[in-house]
This record gives sequence, structure tokens and C-alpha cells, in this order.
Amino acid sequence: MMKLLEAELKLRGYSGSTIESYIKYNLDCLEFLKKKPEEIIANDLKIYLAHLITEKRLSPRTLNLARSALLFFYNNVLEKGFVNIKTPKITASLPTVLTKEEVKRLLEHSSAKKSKLMMMLLYSSGLRVSELVNLKWNNLELDEKIAWVRSGKGQKDRMIILSEALSDLLKKLPRQSEYVFSGRNGQLSTKNIQKIVKLTASKANISKKVTPHTLRHSFATHLLETGNDIRVIQELLGHSNLQTTQIYTHVSSEHKKKVISPLDSL
Repeated sequence: MMKLLEAELKLRGYSGSTIESYIKYNLDCLEFLKKKPEEIIANDLKIYLAHLITEKRLSPRTLNLARSALLFFYNNVLEKGFVNIKTPKITASLPTVLTKEEVKRLLEHSSAKKSKLMMMLLYSSGLRVSELVNLKWNNLELDEKIAWVRSGKGQKDRMIILSEALSDLLKKLPRQSEYVFSGRNGQLSTKNIQKIVKLTASKANISKKVTPHTLRHSFATHLLETGNDIRVIQELLGHSNLQTTQIYTHVSSEHKKKVISPLDSL
């Protein structure tokens, strides 16, 4: 049955990490309930999700992922038509953003040239880490200082920008495979890059939780703070909905710093 779930997810263009998570939660559910997929009813899923809340203490966001995984399998693959299976609302939280000084410190404390280039690219272009590992040399137009994300989130292509300094450095980077960044065994994994960013942030004494996505958030926020149009930022990030991009208007601090406290005007 999991092979069928995997096939359906692949046919719909889901990412490898999403496929892995969906299979994991469905297997865990069957193991917990001690039932076969065809025996599962809607109330069984509610019992399992309640178990994840009380025993596993999953966050609302992770719990929602588990719910999506289960409903995809039982409704889209087994066509059971389960409804009214709810989970707690996800609390809206603002993304973590680095200051420009923190970005500089992060890059300065990189232990390897390739690691520094990867972090420069994440910050220069606002790439998702999955897009970074899939970036190929033939996606780059270094003279134009742009690149193309092919079949990104939602299976969409989009143009990204490259800094002039980064474009010059990439021209000098040896092309060891079709991928811009590759390891000894071929394509790098997203976990490799997550570890690199986390370790470098620790070396740079940055107290914030820093992930590859933090650099994407910082890219968008810093563009907004320098007066770039939010709709252009939306396109560069590959957001299908402008509301997703508008969260950075709440994160941006530069315009808030310019507000004079009423106490100073007394």
C-alpha cells in the first residue's frame, strides 16, 4: 500500500522530503492502531492524532503535516472520503531574520569555500534549500547575473537574481558534475546544507536559530527594507499568494526604528 502512496505522490509532483514524511506518518499510524489500511475508519485517525498531541506532544504545524499525510492516503489513494478530522490551529509566528551584520559574520566564519558559496547563494537569491541542491550549471546565466529554478515548489519555473560578486566566484568554481554543488557521492542532500549553516552560525556566535530558510527570510526582508516592490519580491521568492510575502512587512524593522517615541517629543 505504501508503494501505491509513494507512486501517487510522485505523480502529483510532491518533493522527496514530503513523500518521506507522508509515508512515515502512515506507517506509524498503522503500527499504533494495529490495523490494516482497509480496516481504518475516520475515528481511528482521530485517535492516532490525539495520541500525537498528548503522548508525542507534536507542535500544531507538525500535527497538521501528519493529518495531511493521513488524509492524502485514505482519501486520494484509498478513496475513503474521510471528513471533519481537525487539528489545532497553527499559531502565526514571524520568521527569524538575520541583520546584515549577522549575515556578514555568518559568511566570514564559513570553514570552506564551497560552504561559503552555498550560503552566499541562499542569501543572494532567496532560494529554498531543496532548490539549491537541485540547481544545475545549465540553469545559470552568470553574465546576466540571473539563474532559473526549474520545477520548484508547485512545479513552477522562476527566475532568481545573483549578486555580481557571487557570479564572478561561480565562474571560477570547477564543474565537477551537472549540479553546481555536489559531494563525493554526487548530489548533496538538504541535511548536509542544514548542518553546514547550523555549525557556521554557532561559530559566528549568532544566538538566533539559523537554518537555510533563515537566509531566504533575510533576503526577502532586506529587499523590502531597501525599497523593492513587494510584488517583485513575491515573484523572486516564488510565492503564489501575495499574502505569504506580506509577512515580511511585519518582520521588517528598519522603518520602525525611524519612528520617534512620543516620550521624546514631550
